[in-house]
Amino acid sequence: MSANDATAAMPEPAALLAATDWSALAHAYGPADGTPDDLLGLLHQDPEVQAESLGRLEMSVLHQGSLYSATAPAALFVAGILNDPRTLAVHESFFPWDDRARPLRAALLEWLGELADSAAYEDDEDDEDDGEDPEGGGEEWAEEIAAIEACRTVRPQLFDAVVPWLDDADATVREAALGAVTHLLRAPELADRIPAAAERLERIARGDGDRRERAGALLSLGAWGRDTGGLLTDSDPAVRACAALGTTGPGAVPALLDALADPAAADRWFDEPLPHFDGWFRFTLLRGLLDRTGHFDEVLPAALALVPMCGQYTVDSDWGPLLASAFPEPYTPGRPLTAAQHAFLRALAERDACWGDVANRVSWLRSAGLPTERAPLRVLLAAGAAAPSP
Repeated sequence: MSANDATAAMPEPAALLAATDWSALAHAYGPADGTPDDLLGLLHQDPEVQAESLGRLEMSVLHQGSLYSATAPAALFVAGILNDPRTLAVHESFFPWDDRARPLRAALLEWLGELADSAAYEDDEDDEDDGEDPEGGGEEWAEEIAAIEACRTVRPQLFDAVVPWLDDADATVREAALGAVTHLLRAPELADRIPAAAERLERIARGDGDRRERAGALLSLGAWGRDTGGLLTDSDPAVRACAALGTTGPGAVPALLDALADPAAADRWFDEPLPHFDGWFRFTLLRGLLDRTGHFDEVLPAALALVPMCGQYTVDSDWGPLLASAFPEPYTPGRPLTAAQHAFLRALAERDACWGDVANRVSWLRSAGLPTERAPLRVLLAAGAAAPSP
């Protein structure tokens, strides 16, 4: 049976609220008996109350991406009110670090996307651990698994509620819907929905519309395993780069190297991060490049372009993975460095921002067989002549 056949009807929000025993459910801070007030607050006439209610939901039933027994019914309520005109109210986020002003509908769609991302992450984790009870997990572990399963069960209903908003007139709503659909379609039970959604997004990607929307469509297609290599020759460099992230064809590496030739410019392609990735876009581009080539000589131009933007706090996203690429086997004293290794290490040694009290760099350098402090690294560079690259 396909997900289309199995999808249950979306419950009416008020009926769901009344029929659910919220006091028997839990969120991050204990019993969820206050959750109905937060859900009803989403439909308050005051946009500030709406924003605060959504903020409380994010902190409680989806705290740091964790799923609880109250999460699935709360998600069904949120999905059920998406077409309520009160969700058109524009407000700023409850959280001070998010200064976006947008319709509540867009924020609710983004919230559903975060939930879907967590559920999909748990799918991946299950593949690795086969769902085995960790030692000492007991009742708490069983409750966690039940909450995850409940969220997985409602994904088809959430998808049906979200997908119509891909065609909304408001760009922020369309983008949030795309982010949610991207994560929802990672669900195995929704695999039969991908072809229709992909056809829709391929039209957007090939069109002459907004850069951000075209790029988002390509990143979603890539996340679903659809090859996007047909747009590697697009006139827009951001579109070319996003197309490269969705293909392993021969043009992908050159396109990513081209994008990373000026990583600061790549970071400016999008005013706000697309919902498909966290942090600076250059980090996503670098991951894509390293996934597609094992030859550090080929990576070196991008590595040298990135070093002026590297620092203690970015090591896990840029120069750490580059070290792992440069030294797939730990360096052994006395062995000549390759020209590419020498050039990269010299650039790092000269970059003040990479060295200080933050310890994250230590594990990367140690794994590469290199000194973990700047002075001995400089000694190694001075003593070890670079061997010519093969």
